[in-house]
Amino acid sequence: MEGRLANKVAIVTGGGTGIGEAICKKFAREGARVVVCGFPEDPVEEVAKAIREEGGTAISFTGDISLEPNAKRCVELAVKQYGQLDILINNAGVFPATSLLQDYPTEAFEYMLKNNVASTFMMSRAALPELHKTHGNIISAGSEAGLIGIAQNTPYGGTKGFNHAFMRGLAVEQAQFGVRCNCVCPGPIDTAWTHKETGPMDKEMEQSMIQATPLGRRGTPEEVANVYAFLASDEASYVTGALYFVDGGVTVAKGPVGDKVKGSLKKEPNGTLKTEHSLDGHTQIREEHQ
Repeated sequence: MEGRLANKVAIVTGGGTGIGEAICKKFAREGARVVVCGFPEDPVEEVAKAIREEGGTAISFTGDISLEPNAKRCVELAVKQYGQLDILINNAGVFPATSLLQDYPTEAFEYMLKNNVASTFMMSRAALPELHKTHGNIISAGSEAGLIGIAQNTPYGGTKGFNHAFMRGLAVEQAQFGVRCNCVCPGPIDTAWTHKETGPMDKEMEQSMIQATPLGRRGTPEEVANVYAFLASDEASYVTGALYFVDGGVTVAKGPVGDKVKGSLKKEPNGTLKTEHSLDGHTQIREEHQ
């Protein structure tokens, strides 16, 4: 499976569901050897197995990578199995609740700090010594909410704003070691998070989210994975400290512009990846793992 990531080794956190699954399968198709990382409850081994069945190379790792020992073990597994580490994708994150701030659960806020912020810090810190050797790169999951905020979940936007600033700071300090650092910032994507049946959004939030998107639809996990693949590749060798918005135009929109899009143009592209867990991403607070 030759491609623009041939001979590269990548860790993808949150790799079992949603955008993470698409990133893993896209990277494998582009020739990368992939470590699919997630919680024990996540279908990480299923994703790794599906990649292997398609002729790619992948193994799974389960653990809470917001904890330093687990982050180190994940990196060590990649190096032990494949001899190196070229790419770290900090995709893991949670979206556990929506409400006005005065009613927002403290537990949900702490859960996001752990899984949206601490996981990015711990994995980046653990991976950098190996990335220095390969002159690799880190790409973290930002969000349009990290730039413009998101009503009824202001803490979520705050955690993503941290990732934006964190990766831009890393880009400046790690350039001397040949390491690039960037952010991919999705808008409303067709995952469990953006459906009222599977996530914390209600019907009004779901509708207004699509109305505020100039393209008039959700993006697909594969559309986001395509941008990750470019940034991870040598094609993006002069790109560092960038925030790449894959948001259907949300960050430049004003008002319900999505209503103006013709029905035929609102259809999501079919894509080429066979993703099976796009709507399986958890949105509830889970018990802590060691």
